[in-house]
Amino acid sequence: MTEELAADVRDALAVDAEEFEAQARTDAEVVKSELREGTFDNHQSIVGLEYEFYAVADGRWSASDDDADTYGLMRVPRRLLELIGFEKELGLHNAEMTTSPQPLNPAGLRAQESEVRARLAAALDCTGAEGIRLVSDGLWTIPPAGETAREYLTGSVEAEGVRIATNMSGAVRYHTMANGPNAAEEMTIDAPNVSLSADTVMPESLITSIQPHFQVAHAADLPTLFTYALRIAGPLLALGVNSPFFPPDLYDDVGAQKILSEGYAENRIVVFESVLNTDDVKKVRFPEDLETVEQAVDRVAADDTMVPMPVEEGNRFDDQFATLRRKHGTYWRWVRPVFDGASRSSANARIEFRPLAAQPTVRDSVAFQATFAGLMESLPRRRHPATDQSWSTARQNFYAAMRDGLDSRQRWIRNDGAETMDKAEIYEDVFAHAVDGLTAAGCTEEEAEKYVSPLRARVEHGTTPADWKVARVREYLADGDSFADAVTGMQRDYIRKQRETLLDGSFADWL
Repeated sequence: MTEELAADVRDALAVDAEEFEAQARTDAEVVKSELREGTFDNHQSIVGLEYEFYAVADGRWSASDDDADTYGLMRVPRRLLELIGFEKELGLHNAEMTTSPQPLNPAGLRAQESEVRARLAAALDCTGAEGIRLVSDGLWTIPPAGETAREYLTGSVEAEGVRIATNMSGAVRYHTMANGPNAAEEMTIDAPNVSLSADTVMPESLITSIQPHFQVAHAADLPTLFTYALRIAGPLLALGVNSPFFPPDLYDDVGAQKILSEGYAENRIVVFESVLNTDDVKKVRFPEDLETVEQAVDRVAADDTMVPMPVEEGNRFDDQFATLRRKHGTYWRWVRPVFDGASRSSANARIEFRPLAAQPTVRDSVAFQATFAGLMESLPRRRHPATDQSWSTARQNFYAAMRDGLDSRQRWIRNDGAETMDKAEIYEDVFAHAVDGLTAAGCTEEEAEKYVSPLRARVEHGTTPADWKVARVREYLADGDSFADAVTGMQRDYIRKQRETLLDGSFADWL
């Protein structure tokens, strides 16, 4: 198995880089030609969602809840992953669900939520029979029983000159990233008081996310919506922060109070950036504004290639630009444009909103999806002045949200054109436009408010999932626990709360 994977990696590395880049540029011209022909227009807005999970031992065979393996990370058997209809992600502990795209209207939004609930409920039944629990969270902190997080994340073997991560899924592209000519010698996490270096991209498997998709009705409007998406990235990230802690054995010996005072609210952002960026190439970053839809295509074509992977020929519509699609797979931006479609009739231009960690409950995840869609529908239609905000301010908002969540003092331009840093004013304006966009899409006022309400509750209580986690750790420390035990206790509390609310409740029920 390892030798076969290593051979596949060597085949990937043998692809001629210049030919790959030339074909990507040719493919970009194909996409731009189809854009001019209107192929990527849908004449209605469409929504979708990617939803990532990690697996833990559910503790059913433990003698007590205090046993070391309760809610420790678990590898998901590949056959089980196929049985529940989820997709492989980077680590063997990961599982991903992708919903079927639906029109942005009341029935479409209900279909999105129903599909997530139905598929997740069925998956939980199947994994539960194996003693496995799927968790919706931003970053895992309890390693597998009998292992440290450092051992799990850095384990690798060398097979005929190829470095293979022992706990990584068997997808060739993941392993090729660590073996290509542009790969860093070490993949290092650069977070406050955390030390971890690996010779593969496996540290990225610490993190999990939700990714709302918004297919634009008219592809030519993508740059305008993209600019709005960048302006709301900071405020929405501030609401959704959910990864304030790493596995305790990854921290330096600096003491709990230093870790708490200097830690970030959303470490998922810094993990993705520091592991995959190098001094020369910033693959993961906050993207710049777009002026034209053609510019979006050219940016993908011109992006630094991590590995020029081989491309299989096929009969899909988007196989006409398969190399560009392959290159897009490593076009990592926190908001990114996508052009694809299995057929001409299903061809679409969409925006993927990627800053958000996986959330405590399904309802919270759908709240972000609906709120993002509502904002994409309302802000351009109302000609909201948020786009008057400079790009540099939008970027500063984003990284401030990463560090401090709701306490990050976001800057926002209200509907009346005045700039504000008042939290209540910012979110009143944001939520009002999200509701406006959802009602414009056909929802009743009551339906629209129901989608947004879980996020309103976070503002009203001044509490995000990251805040909840930090408060729990502080409580355990006050009771005399070590920092490692406090983080572990918090994580078990999180999973227990989630067991009660994942499918039918919301994070507001935790407050």
